[in-house]
Amino acid sequence: MIDLDGAVVCVTGAARGIGKATAAELARRGARVWIGDIDTDELHRTAREIGARAADLDVTDAASVAAFHAVASIDGPPAMLVNNAGIQLMGTFAEQKLELYHREVAINLVGVINGMHTFLPGMLQRDAGHIVNVASMAAKVTTPGISVYCATKYAVAALSRAVRAEISSSAVTLSTVMPTAVHTELTAGVALDLLPTRQPEDIATAIADSARRPRREITVPRWLAPMGTLEEAAPEPLMQRLKHLATLRRPPGHYDESARRRYLDRIGR
Repeated sequence: MIDLDGAVVCVTGAARGIGKATAAELARRGARVWIGDIDTDELHRTAREIGARAADLDVTDAASVAAFHAVASIDGPPAMLVNNAGIQLMGTFAEQKLELYHREVAINLVGVINGMHTFLPGMLQRDAGHIVNVASMAAKVTTPGISVYCATKYAVAALSRAVRAEISSSAVTLSTVMPTAVHTELTAGVALDLLPTRQPEDIATAIADSARRPRREITVPRWLAPMGTLEEAAPEPLMQRLKHLATLRRPPGHYDESARRRYLDRIGR
């Protein structure tokens, strides 16, 4: 548990979306917030808007993450890290370009590994600190059309559980946040008809609240928590039929390309 008032907090992937909303909420609660993102122009606009400090950051590059940690530490030892950076590719697995999958894994999973490996040693040395790894309900319920995204988020959840076991004798805490579909650029052009959806500010509140009440796994909304158990217990053919119905029988990974074009251009697809 940490007191956010005056605490140095770092948020990755914070130029927009959940990261931006989280940084704004943490700043509102009195934290000294540092935000990082690969989109330099948008990053610095966001920093000015919400009253945070910004540093260019590529989470796939360990040296960049180390530099982010070093510059944020000018304000004092980081008390909290939010590993939020992530991208989502859509479409059937066999049709996607392999190099894009490698990039998705690098950002969504390797970025979390880099962040934890850089920030955690100092927290353990001080016996104080809190890390939030932003995963997804895709870590609990696999979804056709975003196969590698599901794999990365499942891996983040597993990584978090394993590290929690390693640090359980310390005062350092680690929460995995698993949101439902969120109305951000990441879901642009995606049909969310039958899904429970949330706004970025809802996820930001859950992340900020975890500083004082660091639950291990946090689903947003909370009532979705049993879905992982259902996925494991139900026969796979039954789950396949239910998922097909939930997407209104659209092809796996279907999206409106014109509505999603801005996001696709930004992530280099």
